[in-house]
Amino acid sequence: MRYHLHLLPHTLLFKFDARTSRGAIAEHKVYYLVLSEQNRPEKQGIGECAPLAGLSVDATPDLEAKLEQLCRQVNSGAVALTGNEEFLDTEGLALAGWPAIRFALETAWLDLQHGGNRIIFRNAFSEGQQGIAINGLIWMGDKAFMQDQIKKKLKEGYTCLKLKIGSLDFATELEILESIRSTASAAELTIRVDANGAFKPEEAFRKLERLARYELHSIEQPIRQQQPEQMAQLCAYTPVPIALDEELIGVEQPEEKARLLDVIKPQYIILKPTLVGGLQASANWISLAEGRGIGWWVTSALESNIGLNSVSQFTATYTTTMPQGLGTGQLYHNNLASPLTIKQGFLWYDQQQEWGNVPSA
Repeated sequence: MRYHLHLLPHTLLFKFDARTSRGAIAEHKVYYLVLSEQNRPEKQGIGECAPLAGLSVDATPDLEAKLEQLCRQVNSGAVALTGNEEFLDTEGLALAGWPAIRFALETAWLDLQHGGNRIIFRNAFSEGQQGIAINGLIWMGDKAFMQDQIKKKLKEGYTCLKLKIGSLDFATELEILESIRSTASAAELTIRVDANGAFKPEEAFRKLERLARYELHSIEQPIRQQQPEQMAQLCAYTPVPIALDEELIGVEQPEEKARLLDVIKPQYIILKPTLVGGLQASANWISLAEGRGIGWWVTSALESNIGLNSVSQFTATYTTTMPQGLGTGQLYHNNLASPLTIKQGFLWYDQQQEWGNVPSA
């Protein structure tokens, strides 16, 4: 079977400057990969390549050239795409070190295999029968901005909140956590925090002890990645369960993944398919984690609704009640319309809603 693949760049515009410990971002350039059979161009599968500058290993000046090269190789028949409704064989495509491209191509392939209607996996979620519990994301900002977000999320029915920390002074962040806990106990509201590696190793344990007073579910990446000895020591003695996030980026071989988990022994890992190499790579991480008694959840990584849809349908192939990090689709002025809707802290695929057209620029 011969295929045609083409590229559509698009710049997503945030509704506000999204702040993390790595700085603020106002826009996000993404690339849509559109795949079709050469003799049936009307049926199209669409995937999203959306690496994050300063975080993704493939957020490089060479990304667009690599995508164009892949399109030429597929269109000329120099590389063959093979697989089925659950799997794309990416061996031989020379995509090592290009995790966001692998994720986009997998999504486009699976979408096409299921008819080109943005169905990536057939399950209770994609059929509109079951929602996915998600956490409400609280973005960094001044104290008033964060507290306004918290009030809004609680009013919307979320029972799990995730707060980005590390950009304000620590005392102010503790005050915000104190104010949340004064209105909702741990039994009523789950709180996660994400430090994005903002703590220094020598101060991390002391800060974790102070955070533990607020009965947190977990903290993501308290110290910067690639400090395995320090992270392992933190995980061994932490009063707050630790989830690895950035630590997984760039770790591609199964033996490397196993070694990382065996050395650090985290309480949780977080899978972002755009960053860790796609759906198959995420499934491999999940298998390794479950075999070691390590918990996990899946998170989108600021993709538009095309990427969020793929991540969500993948997540729904697993049986889990753990709130997932899938609520980022509301961040953009110019996201495309989709059946993805949030109701009372759950993400749903509303089959009454139609997909909008993918932007061409």
